[in-house]
Amino acid sequence: MNRSRIARHCWRGKMAAPEEQELSQAQTEKLLQFQDLTGLESMDQCRRTLEQHNWNIEAAVQDRLNEQEGVPSVFNPPPSRPLQVNTADHRVYSYIVSRPQPRGLIGWSYYMIMLPFRLTYYTLLDIFRFALRWVRPDPRGRVTDPVGDVVSFIHSFEEKYGRSHPVFYQGTYSQALNDAKRELRYLLVYLHGEDHQDTDQFCRSTLCTEEVLTFLNTRMLFWACSTSRPEGYRVSQALRENTYPFLAMIMLKDRKMTVVGRLEGLIQSEDLLNQLTFIMEANQTYLMSERLEREERNQTQVLRAQQDEAYLESLRADQEKDRRKREEQEKVQAEEEKVRQTVLAEERRRRTLEEEKELKSECLPPEPPADDPDSVKIVFKLPNDTRVERRFLFQESLTVIYDFLFSLKETPEKFQIVTNFPRRVLPCLPTEEQPNPPSLKEAGLSRSEVLFVQDLTED
Repeated sequence: MNRSRIARHCWRGKMAAPEEQELSQAQTEKLLQFQDLTGLESMDQCRRTLEQHNWNIEAAVQDRLNEQEGVPSVFNPPPSRPLQVNTADHRVYSYIVSRPQPRGLIGWSYYMIMLPFRLTYYTLLDIFRFALRWVRPDPRGRVTDPVGDVVSFIHSFEEKYGRSHPVFYQGTYSQALNDAKRELRYLLVYLHGEDHQDTDQFCRSTLCTEEVLTFLNTRMLFWACSTSRPEGYRVSQALRENTYPFLAMIMLKDRKMTVVGRLEGLIQSEDLLNQLTFIMEANQTYLMSERLEREERNQTQVLRAQQDEAYLESLRADQEKDRRKREEQEKVQAEEEKVRQTVLAEERRRRTLEEEKELKSECLPPEPPADDPDSVKIVFKLPNDTRVERRFLFQESLTVIYDFLFSLKETPEKFQIVTNFPRRVLPCLPTEEQPNPPSLKEAGLSRSEVLFVQDLTED
């Protein structure tokens, strides 16, 4: 049936468009597979879609699924036109790198075997994420500390990839835009997708190479953040990236900051430099025009100041007095605002700590009865010389002890639990070496113990 179906299509294709080339055996098989996977009835539409994706069936299927979900296409146009430039209608320059096609019989066999699993996995993942949005709103939607998000990303990036990287702009996205606008420089924005399969290779093989590092540090400002953090997620919603790694070139164009280039996918270092150079050269005239306009405005202001100098001379003394008075008022207001913000921050921190203590207290397991043979009676000595007694079960984790102490109002914000003899610190919190803290029995505690709570807040 499939053979007759494709034969009828080829016959109609020859009648309607004799200039089209006949399909090879491999292309025929891909055409049938694509139609079965997508459910499209039009064989002509299937063929056009596959030709647009250079007969990459994986890219074509994913693009078709995206269109059905209302998501913009994430793949390249035909490879004969890798980057369309049209300055007349001010379209954004876009360069997208698709993943390489399988090669050889083994590569295609592995690809076809894994294809249904990948489609099922991503479909179920999208359904789960969609359902999760109704149950629990995305915490990334609320930006509370944008500078902290950026600094945290930089620290995690350096821990994983080292300190040899382009100079990150240590400020918010809005601050980076303002600085680029003020200095008339290009701003390159990098959105870091931590869970994407190409992110690690891009950071190691492209972003942190010496030639890319030198190019970015000398030619533009470089701002980056992870989309798993609120500030990065907010920027990703504004730039509407399709895939990762994602880079956007922004500059002052027509007196407003404009995205003039988008680079998406696993791009190599040499290709990255070529594309960035191409984008900069294509928009250099706009930047030069902005610089000339700014220079003209400055010259006009200087000329006007010179013409008005005689008139302003008599007013400068009064202006200086007003300025000093204003500065003193602003200084007082700034100090008062600083004190107020400090008080508010401390109050927020205190409320957050109280809420965390209440939450820990509600989540604690019930205290076992005194006659329970599997119970442990522990007396805690707090830093303020008070004693607290409670029973726990041998099989419970040391984390339960830590949560119980944390829920107490008398317990300091940061502390550790120490045994008396022999003196040792109980590993109550998970670490990389020990993600699951031991139970009371595994920690060697007896049926009756006295433990000391050591204050670490001052440390």
